[in-house]
Amino acid sequence: MAPPHGDKAAAEFSDESTQKRPISNILFIIAMQTEASPLVNKFQLTEEPDSVFPKGVPWVRYYGKYKDLNINIVCPGKDATLGVDSVGTVSASLLAYASIQALQPDLIINAGTAGGFKAKGASIGDVFLASDVAFHDRRIPIPVFDLYGVCTRQAFSTPNLAKELYLK
Repeated sequence: MAPPHGDKAAAEFSDESTQKRPISNILFIIAMQTEASPLVNKFQLTEEPDSVFPKGVPWVRYYGKYKDLNINIVCPGKDATLGVDSVGTVSASLLAYASIQALQPDLIINAGTAGGFKAKGASIGDVFLASDVAFHDRRIPIPVFDLYGVCTRQAFSTPNLAKELYLK
């Protein structure tokens, strides 16, 4: 997560050893299993039978190797009562935290439709690199708390990644 505006200590976090280490362990976090299926099939991943996650959570992990990369795809699973995908910021943040702790990825990719922004020119297969993030699921209709609730933050600058991979 990006540091809060003006947090110099967090902004100076990356050191040379971190920057030079090759990426070998990739984590995809995907809200819906139907969104994950094409990647699971493309990389011929296996569903993990004995979860690295806490007992009782509905989270699903697919894993495998692609070339020299360890690939992990995690989904929050289905709601036990309603049977729908557990989408939203709460399940996503819990799954992200637990996945980072258990799998220690070098790169995290949050993939999916992101609400489907076709009206803004997005197409299937487009890849976007976030410059800012905001928590639109957390609205608090009280002055000042409304700003805290949405909590807009600037993402880490990654101009080389955007340029090399032709990201939007």
